[in-house]
Amino acid sequence: MTSDTTPQSPAGDAAIDSLSVLGEDSRRQMFAFIRRQHRPVTRDEAAASVGISRKLAAFHLDKLVDAGLLRARYGSPGGIRRVGRQPKVYEPTDGHLHVSIPDRRHELLADLLLEAVLTEADGESATHAAVRTAGRRGREWGERERDQTRPGRLGAERGLSVCERMLGQHGFEPVRETPTQLRLLNCPFQPLAAKAPELVCGMNHAFITGYLQGLEVGGVEAVLAPRPGECCVQLGPTKE
Repeated sequence: MTSDTTPQSPAGDAAIDSLSVLGEDSRRQMFAFIRRQHRPVTRDEAAASVGISRKLAAFHLDKLVDAGLLRARYGSPGGIRRVGRQPKVYEPTDGHLHVSIPDRRHELLADLLLEAVLTEADGESATHAAVRTAGRRGREWGERERDQTRPGRLGAERGLSVCERMLGQHGFEPVRETPTQLRLLNCPFQPLAAKAPELVCGMNHAFITGYLQGLEVGGVEAVLAPRPGECCVQLGPTKE
């Protein structure tokens, strides 16, 4: 079982904050109205859609902007140019809202599988292509992290601290059991992993192993250690 006290990833926190903003009825109705218009909407139009004052509508609209659900700018609604100052208009952002507890990252798995299909070599099995792709993506992420942070030499303890942060951001719910042992309480690829454990666990292992290689962490390895309800991979000291 996963821990109820494990923090959500930053992306999960942002999604929950956005959902809480939509808890107010007038705000939620205005957001739905603006999404249906497929064009920028003025404060007056938003206020009229729910029957509230322009001032109160402005308050709610600013809350939606702060939550990242709407964007605001000054412009002419409907493309009609008017003399004088242009009104403030609102339109939906390009992002989508998704909350899952525990965290699920099916889009990452789908992206890896798509890349595997597109790069599969002649004579290469689909499973091998998927594992290869996951390992390469992990190395790329590790190399990028190393380039950005320039951490110097990474031994087991410092290296696991960096891995813990990355894995937490991507929904694995890492727990430090010892200074050199990292256990992952959540598999972000469930329930798909349960349908094809050999494939998904192999990709998971390759991805985390690749990340350790790209980050150049010494004295740590990722091993397959499946436990019910948890990730199939754990990180610990390299076996001699």
